[in-house]
Amino acid sequence: MAFEHIRIAQFRNIEEAELELGTCNIFLLGENGQGKTNFLEALYCLSYGNSFRTHQDRDLIMHERSDFLLRAEWSEPGYIVRDQISLRYLPEGRKEILLNQKRLLDRKELVAHNPSVVFCHEDLAFASGAPEERRFFFDQCAGMLWLEYIDLLRSYRRLLKHRNIALKTDTFGVLDTLDEQLARYGSELMFYRKELSRLFEDRFPERYEQVSQLGTEVSIQYRPNWPEEASISEIVETLAHRRQKDIEAGTTLSGPHRDRWVFTMEGRDFSAFASTGQLRLASLILRVVQVYLFSELSQGGKPRFPVLLVDDVLLELDVAKRRRFFSLLPEKEIGAQSVFTFLPEEPWREYANWTTIVYKVSHGRFSREESI
Repeated sequence: MAFEHIRIAQFRNIEEAELELGTCNIFLLGENGQGKTNFLEALYCLSYGNSFRTHQDRDLIMHERSDFLLRAEWSEPGYIVRDQISLRYLPEGRKEILLNQKRLLDRKELVAHNPSVVFCHEDLAFASGAPEERRFFFDQCAGMLWLEYIDLLRSYRRLLKHRNIALKTDTFGVLDTLDEQLARYGSELMFYRKELSRLFEDRFPERYEQVSQLGTEVSIQYRPNWPEEASISEIVETLAHRRQKDIEAGTTLSGPHRDRWVFTMEGRDFSAFASTGQLRLASLILRVVQVYLFSELSQGGKPRFPVLLVDDVLLELDVAKRRRFFSLLPEKEIGAQSVFTFLPEEPWREYANWTTIVYKVSHGRFSREESI
C-alpha cells in the first residue's frame, strides 16, 4: 500500500497543507523544528489512529486551535480504486476515524489496511534501553503481524491489572481464578513471542553484518520470565508458590510483562559495550526486519510492504554504512513507499532517483522541488 494524497489541517505547526505522494520515495528537506517530523507523525496517525510521539491527542492540535483534520487516499499497485481514510479530533474532545466513510470503533482495524513503520530517534532505546522498551517493540511487531495478538495482549494486561488490585486490596479470594486466566493468556503470549523471536533470530544477524561489516555475529535472544516450556497448570503452580512475595510487593512479580530480549556478541551483552553508532544500527535493523516480516507474512498471495517513515536517524552512521543501509530498504519493490527527512546539508541527492518527490519544509509549509 502507498499514500497517494494527503490533506493536513491545524495539526502541530501545519495550518493547512495538501501534498501529492504517489511515488515510492518522498524526501522532506528542512532545518530542525520546521515540520518534517510532524508530517511523518500525521502519516503514522492515519496508519494507526494514534501518534508515536504522544499519548495525548490534544498535543497534536495546532496552538490556539480546538481541532485538527487528517485525510488521505492510499492504493495498492495495479488497483485504480483508492481507499480513503480520515482522522478528525473534534472540539468536544472526541476522535473520529473514518475508513471509506465508515466509522471505525477500534484502531486495530487500521493495521490490516495500510500500516507504517517509523524509524525515529527514540528507537535507540530498543537496543540500549530498559527491558520494557524492547517489550514494546516486539509487542508492536507481533500486533502488526498477527492481529489476534493485539486482543491477546489487551486481555493479559486487563487481567494483570485486576490481579495487582487484588494483591493491594487484600481481596485474595479471586486470585485462584485470576491466576488460571493469567496463566492461559500469558502462555499464549509466550507462544507468539517465541515464534516472533525465532523469525528475528533468523534474519537480524545477517542484515546487521551486511551493514556493519564487524565480522562478528550480533544476535537476539528471547528470555521469557516464566519457564519456556511450562504448561498452564505448571504456571498456575508457579504463581501460587510466589503469591506471598507478590502480596508483600503489592504487584505481580512474574509473567510475560517481565520478559526480556538480549543482544549478544560472542556471548557478551552487546548493549553493555557497543558504541552509540552500533546501537543505532541495531535499532535500524530491527525496523528493517519488521518491514520484511510484514511483507513475508502478509495475506492475499502477494507481498505487501508497510510505508516506511524514516526520520533523521542516519546521522550517527558513516557514509559507507548509510549507503549499505539504504541498499536494505525495499524501495524498488512493488508497492513499497518510503518517506525520508533530511537536513539541507545532508547528501540526500545520493539516495534520490528519477521517481523521487522532494518537498522543502519551512514553518509548517511545503513547497515541491521541481528539479533534483
